[in-house]
Amino acid sequence: MEPSQPIPLLLLLILLFFPSIIISSSSPPLPQTPSPSPKTSPSSSKPSPSPKPSPSSKPSSPSPTSSPLPSPKASTSPSSPSSSSSSSSPLDPKQLRALESLNIPTSKNPCSPTPLHNTTTCDNSKPFRHIISLRLSNCSSCPHRISGVSLSHLSNLTDLSLSNVQIKASGPYVILAHMNKLKTLTISNANLTGFLPKHVHSNLTHIDLSGNQLKGSIPPSITMLDSLETLNLSSNGFKGEIPSSIGDLISLKNLSLASNSFSGSIPDSISAIPELIHMDLSSNKLNGTIPKFISEMKSLKYLNLANNNFRGVVPFNSSFMKRLQVIKVGGNSDLCYNHTILSSKLKLGIAPCDKYGMPMSPPPSKDSSSSEDDRSDDDYDDDDDTSHKKGHHHGPNKVVLGVAIALSSIVFLIVFLILCSKCCR
Repeated sequence: MEPSQPIPLLLLLILLFFPSIIISSSSPPLPQTPSPSPKTSPSSSKPSPSPKPSPSSKPSSPSPTSSPLPSPKASTSPSSPSSSSSSSSPLDPKQLRALESLNIPTSKNPCSPTPLHNTTTCDNSKPFRHIISLRLSNCSSCPHRISGVSLSHLSNLTDLSLSNVQIKASGPYVILAHMNKLKTLTISNANLTGFLPKHVHSNLTHIDLSGNQLKGSIPPSITMLDSLETLNLSSNGFKGEIPSSIGDLISLKNLSLASNSFSGSIPDSISAIPELIHMDLSSNKLNGTIPKFISEMKSLKYLNLANNNFRGVVPFNSSFMKRLQVIKVGGNSDLCYNHTILSSKLKLGIAPCDKYGMPMSPPPSKDSSSSEDDRSDDDYDDDDDTSHKKGHHHGPNKVVLGVAIALSSIVFLIVFLILCSKCCR
C-alpha cells in the first residue's frame, strides 16, 4: 500500500482547489480603493468668500397663477446704475414726488440701495437720475391701494413688477401710457380692472397680468410684439376667441390664458410659434377637436387643455407624449384617447374611445381629473426600471456559492475519513 499513497494526496489537492476555483470565478472583482488625495496647504483649503448679491438682484416672489411660468429676467442697465457710488446726481424731482405720492417706503435717497430698501433702481443720467426699475411684492408697509396715476409718472421704467399689492386704476392704460421704455411688466394679483390697452409699446418682452379682474378680448396690438417671450393673462375675465394673429408672436415661449372665458377653437396659427415651451389654455370654454399640429411642435414641454369642451379623439402619439413633461386634458367629457396607440397607464383623466370615436365609459369628474392629469417623464420610465432591475444581478449567484461550499465540505469530510483510516492501520 505504500506506493499508492501519492494518488490519494493528488486527489486531495484537486478536490480542495476545485471549489475555490468555482468560488473565485463567480465572485465579482473587488472595487479599487481610491488613492489618497494629496494634502492641500492650509492657505488653499480656506474657502473663498462668496460675493454678496446686490439688493437690486433680489428676486420677487412669484405670483400665484394657475400654471407655473418662469420668472422674468430682471432688466439690467448697461452701466449697473444701482451699484454705482461715483454718481452724485440727485433723483429727478418729478419722480421723487411721484414716489412720495405713492407712499411707498423708501430711503431718503431712493437711488442709494440698502438691504432694507431694494424696491427701486436708478440710472446714472445727469443732471438728474431716473428710476428704471420698481419691484414690489407682498408689501405690508405699502398703502392700501397704490395710485395708478402716480405710477404713470415713472416714465423711465424698463422693469415694473407689482405682485400681491392693490392698485387703484381704471385700467392698465392709465399706468402704461407714458412708459415707452418698458420691457418687463408684471402686475399680478393686484385687483386691477378694465381692459387691455389698444396700443402697447413694442419693447415689451414679458407681460404678466394674471390674477386680476380684467375683461374684454385680446387686442391686436398684443400680437404685434415681435420680442414678447411671456404672455400670462390667466385668472381674469377675458372672453371671445383667441385671435388668429397670436401666431405672429414668433419669440413667444410661455403662453398662459387659463381660467378665463375664451371660446372657439385653438387657432392653427399657434403652430407657427417655433419656440413655444409652455402652453396653458385650461379652464376656458374652448371647443372643437384638439388640433393635430400640436404634436408637431418640437419645443413644447408643458401642455394644459383641461376643463374645456373639447371632443373627439386625442391626436397625440406615444413619441409626442414622451417628449412632454406635463400634459393635462382631463375635464373634457366628450374627449377620449385611442387605446391602441396610447397606454392606459398614462392616466390622462379621460376614457378610451370606442370604434365610433366616442368615450367608452363616463370620464372621471373634473375634481379628480386635475390630480390624475399631473404627469412627468417618470410615467415613461418603464424601460429604465426594467433595465435597472436587470442590473441588480451583480456578483456571484447565491446558488453557485451554496453548491461550492457544500462540495468543499463533503470533499473535506471524505479526505479526513481517508486520512483517519490510514492512520489507524
